Amino acid sequence: MNPSKVSANRYALLDELRGLDLISMMCYHGLWDVVFLFGVQLPWYTGMPGHLWQQSICWVFILLSGFCLPMGHHPYKRGARVFGAGALVTAVTVLFMPEDVVLFGVLTLLGSAMVITALLEKALRKIPPAVGAVVSVALFGLTYHAQLGYLGFGDGWVLLPRFLYQNLFTAYLGFYPEGFFSTDYFPLVPWLFLFWSGFFLHHLIERERMEPLRRSICPALGWLGRHSLVVYLLHQPVLYGVLNSGFYLLR
Repeated sequence: MNPSKVSANRYALLDELRGLDLISMMCYHGLWDVVFLFGVQLPWYTGMPGHLWQQSICWVFILLSGFCLPMGHHPYKRGARVFGAGALVTAVTVLFMPEDVVLFGVLTLLGSAMVITALLEKALRKIPPAVGAVVSVALFGLTYHAQLGYLGFGDGWVLLPRFLYQNLFTAYLGFYPEGFFSTDYFPLVPWLFLFWSGFFLHHLIERERMEPLRRSICPALGWLGRHSLVVYLLHQPVLYGVLNSGFYLLR
């Protein structure tokens, strides 16, 4: 397929933003391997700077996914494919890396969000986009700490009842039970609301005002963005192989 033709039919800057976020994610995951698999001490990485870096990656990725959902076709098929990729990641980690298992990771979230949004699209489209965006952002902030047992902003919070935190299904929703562990955990609450923030933002801006987003700045980033699912699935095994070889040679 002609690359220029692909760019002409897509919003190239969105692909390139996704590609840039993927590079940031790969760097973050590479350092995760260095710290947690190879035992290198990086206090800044395990502290607030590393946390903010990780959050910036997932916020951009999820918000952008919600924003781009109305641009594509077959949301059920896309959602099922992404959800299936998440299930594959879970299966591989359960079988080969149980100490670093991934349950309800970002791919499971995105696949679920695509399907849920497609199911509710008619109802969601009845909500004025500005209202939907504001409410979604507010709900995201309100429920951001739900997995820790409370709702609220700052010092104003409300404890949630413990019966919500029961099993793997409640963990999928956002209320994980005692003893639950996952190295990559993105439940529906609060992250579905961030996805919907992007969805409503898309409808608030409208297609006519998105034409500048068709302009390409870095085609290489665009290529990464267009192949984000494959890159996501392959990057950790590749990173681990490269780092393992490097640390072996340094012994």
